[in-house]
Amino acid sequence: MRIRKEEKITIIMGTLGLLLLLGVVYLSTVVQSPFSSTVGREGMYLLAGLINGAVAFAIFAQGWMLFTDKLSKQRLYSAVLFFMVGVLDMMHIASFCGVSLFGFMPGYELSVWFLFISHLIGAVGMLLIFSVPDKRVSRIHKAAAFASAAIVLVAGIGVLEMFQYELPQLLGAQAQETVKQAVWIVVPFLYGLGIFAILYRYRKERPPAALTIVCALLFLTIGHILLTAADPFGNGIAHLSGEWLKGLAYYYVLKGVYRLTIEEPFRGQQLAEAQMMHMAYHDDLTNLPNLRRLKEQLELHLSPEGKAGLCTGVAVININRFKAINDSFGYRAGDKLLTEVGARLSRRCLPEEGVYRMGEDEFAVTIPEYLDHRAIEIRALQLLKSINPLMTIEETEYHISLSMGLSIYPHDGSSVDQIIQNADMAVHNGKEQGMEFARYTASIKKRTQSRIELENDMRKGLDREEFFLEFQPQVSLETGRVVGMEALVRWNHPRKGLLSPGEFIPVAEDSGLIVPLGEWVLRTACQYNKKWQMDGYEPVCISVNLSMRQFRQHNLAEKVDCILQEVGLDAKYLELEVTESMTFDIDTAFDQLHRLKRLGVHISIDDFGTGYSSLNYLKTLPIDRLKIDRSFVKEVMLDGNGAAIVSTITTMAHHLKLKVTAEGVESQEQLEFLKLQNCHEGQGYLFSKPVPARLFERRFLTRFAG
Repeated sequence: MRIRKEEKITIIMGTLGLLLLLGVVYLSTVVQSPFSSTVGREGMYLLAGLINGAVAFAIFAQGWMLFTDKLSKQRLYSAVLFFMVGVLDMMHIASFCGVSLFGFMPGYELSVWFLFISHLIGAVGMLLIFSVPDKRVSRIHKAAAFASAAIVLVAGIGVLEMFQYELPQLLGAQAQETVKQAVWIVVPFLYGLGIFAILYRYRKERPPAALTIVCALLFLTIGHILLTAADPFGNGIAHLSGEWLKGLAYYYVLKGVYRLTIEEPFRGQQLAEAQMMHMAYHDDLTNLPNLRRLKEQLELHLSPEGKAGLCTGVAVININRFKAINDSFGYRAGDKLLTEVGARLSRRCLPEEGVYRMGEDEFAVTIPEYLDHRAIEIRALQLLKSINPLMTIEETEYHISLSMGLSIYPHDGSSVDQIIQNADMAVHNGKEQGMEFARYTASIKKRTQSRIELENDMRKGLDREEFFLEFQPQVSLETGRVVGMEALVRWNHPRKGLLSPGEFIPVAEDSGLIVPLGEWVLRTACQYNKKWQMDGYEPVCISVNLSMRQFRQHNLAEKVDCILQEVGLDAKYLELEVTESMTFDIDTAFDQLHRLKRLGVHISIDDFGTGYSSLNYLKTLPIDRLKIDRSFVKEVMLDGNGAAIVSTITTMAHHLKLKVTAEGVESQEQLEFLKLQNCHEGQGYLFSKPVPARLFERRFLTRFAG
């Protein structure tokens, strides 16, 4: 076990005290009295007594006057104890040196009484005070404690004063020796118990203040032994040494009580405040300064008192596809990624630059005080390019990418909040445009404000029923009959008119509104399909797209089942379309798809060929259909690679016993090619564009009425 510095000091002081005890005992036996006269000896005793009394009074004053609003039990009772001990020590020294005090006749026999009582009270008091936990006490408690001590002390001294002439007779030679032996044994035993109690109570942490009290008890023990065992009228070395050691012990009590009850709690409070301050201004995960600290530091660079004519840049850095990584590999992998990116940014920054964590997957870097804003752009790009993109996650190496948005004071804003906000807008706009780096411009702000307005309008639109469905038929390429339909959401904006899904679906995805919107689409599509069946039309399957956010819901299967039960639609007439990216985390996707499949619904993979599905996993997924992306269908007559991809997908699907639907069929040539590839179904403008419910019913369902 490693011994700390304070423990070493305590051991050294204890060893020195024992050596001093042995040395004084030895000198007492071999050296004659150093005092040539009684006056000299009494002078040394009086000096020792005055010092002891002064230190005892300091202990008393420490508890009576210092930090009285934060008074603790240990400090209060120590003050009370040494108030009594100090008075008794003064009475002892005065009697021993022949000084009349409070009406007492001086004499050695009386001084022994004061000495014995002082040591017993001190030993018992130190044991009781420092062997129990400390706690705060009130001022009323303080007044009561000192009043009680004063009453006891005055009463005790009064009794001693009344019987002072009888005391010497009570302490005959034999009785005096017996009392001395008893006190000589009991007091060190009590001090030893006190040492043991303190060391046991603080056995885990051993604070320096507690060890200081241990040193005090050691010196009190040694001083007591010398005072009660030595003959004061011999050479006097041992007895006088005991008096001086007692004063040293009192000093350690003063120091220990101060450190234990004032200094260490104050330092603990300072440490707690420092920790709270650190928590308030730093991120728990990466230990980087947070957004609050970023604003404070920017205030220094952007303040009017700063260097005039200099530019300061703020670069916001975003980890691309962080949510997908976090959801696929778990939060532990995501935390590791964030920590590593923060560390790499910190290592690449210059001393005057600062790295901050702004939010979930965003960091900020300050680039202060450049003469030219173009130099800040160059430095920001240099920093972005310097980050190593290779990252090991769960023992697998991945290539991550970062996006950066930059705003520069004073060109892109006049306040701290504006500069940070504009840099944040720049990075998100850059990601939407597929750009690695984007400098803030006024047009970015306009687009961002439009997105915010669109998001607010969308929330209102869901309540006001501004959304509606259109339906696109899915046609059997073999028979030409409509065998299914896909439900597609549209928005009739009250001011902007009809909006395409490409305009509002990305906003819904980013804001989370895609979840309630997706549920509305699913419920409404099922209601239409059930209504058409109730009206006597031949039942067909209706396809509904699931968003990534919907697919990640742990209770998705329960929600789908609840909607089917509510509408009364048979599950076999519902097909849910998922994208390849949703199967990135194969374990989660496998579990989710199986729970959906147990409901009896059909499952298809939309836009197949554009993602990164593993063919090995594809054969194990519980799916019914592959939908070939329109980009491949469009190129079958123009590009041999597109035709080869379509041919490969259809061949693979047949081997896996999956149906194949081609999206985006727009020409007769494409249709003929797909027929040759034995593609099961087609969907596109060649058959019909998406149409409203009534038109779909009239064009594609009436001919199949029962």
